[in-house]
Amino acid sequence: MNTNWLLLGLPCLAGLLMAVQGSINGQVSKSIGTLESNFLMHLIGLAIIMLLLFVVRIGDGDFSKLSEVPWYGYSSGLINVVIIYGVMVSIARLGAAPATTAIIVGQVTTAALIDWLGLFGLEKTAFSLWQAAGIVLLATGARLLLAK
Repeated sequence: MNTNWLLLGLPCLAGLLMAVQGSINGQVSKSIGTLESNFLMHLIGLAIIMLLLFVVRIGDGDFSKLSEVPWYGYSSGLINVVIIYGVMVSIARLGAAPATTAIIVGQVTTAALIDWLGLFGLEKTAFSLWQAAGIVLLATGARLLLAK
């Protein structure tokens, strides 16, 4: 399989699953509460990761190198909790399409800024007028998609 298609297909799958997950979590949060649902989702995820790492042994990393992780690397767990909470609340209250559209606009805009500034160890990339136009068109398309 062409690596480029795989590299593009994987994030597409992640985006697809994000909409599904957010919709499911929104329903679960209506039953047991938002923070409780967030906790349950992370607990199940932790159990699966532990199974994959310590029973199936498919990890390719090395925990002895934790000291090499940059300080901001440890913020990811907190960020994940905030993301999941935000997705659950927004999809439950706005619906899957409006919430996911807002998420995508925020993601692309922030990703372009991260690339442009070379944040978090990424190589700096030029920010062009084409990219700015793309973001404006994306936001305009989102507005059109969400128009009632």
